[in-house]
Amino acid sequence: MSRHDLDRRAFLLGASLLALGASPAAAAADPYANSPFRKIPDAEWKTRLPGPAYRVLRHEDTERPGTSALLEEHRKGTFVCAGCDLPLFRSEWKYESGTGWPSFFRVIPGAVGQKTDFKIGIPRTEYHCARCLGHQGHVFDDGPRPTGLRYCNNGVALKFVPA
Repeated sequence: MSRHDLDRRAFLLGASLLALGASPAAAAADPYANSPFRKIPDAEWKTRLPGPAYRVLRHEDTERPGTSALLEEHRKGTFVCAGCDLPLFRSEWKYESGTGWPSFFRVIPGAVGQKTDFKIGIPRTEYHCARCLGHQGHVFDDGPRPTGLRYCNNGVALKFVPA
């Protein structure tokens, strides 16, 4: 990952915080701003991650629906970022959305950042790991109660840690 990519990601994270109503001081107080994961060059990410996870986490690709082994994961535990092991979701927040991707109705507070994505021509809310900035998926407002949210996650961007 080039220095330009890191600067762009840091800018987007800060802009996301501002768009969500955070003050400039709050944006500057990003608890992961000095994370060593943000300093890893793209070439090193490529050697650390399997091909599909690298393409999703570092280049915002999307895995094919219905291909993730995590769709069938129903044990108690935590779903963590495949890039840096930051806990993102608890197993009790996972549900079957019928979309072909692991879906959750809640995220661990502070674990993700968001930005607007126009890749398919319409605005969507993309979310990424707050620590390593790895792309996870998109969040939609068609989820179940109590939040009404659907965090639609790429399975290759996650690892499951049993309780």
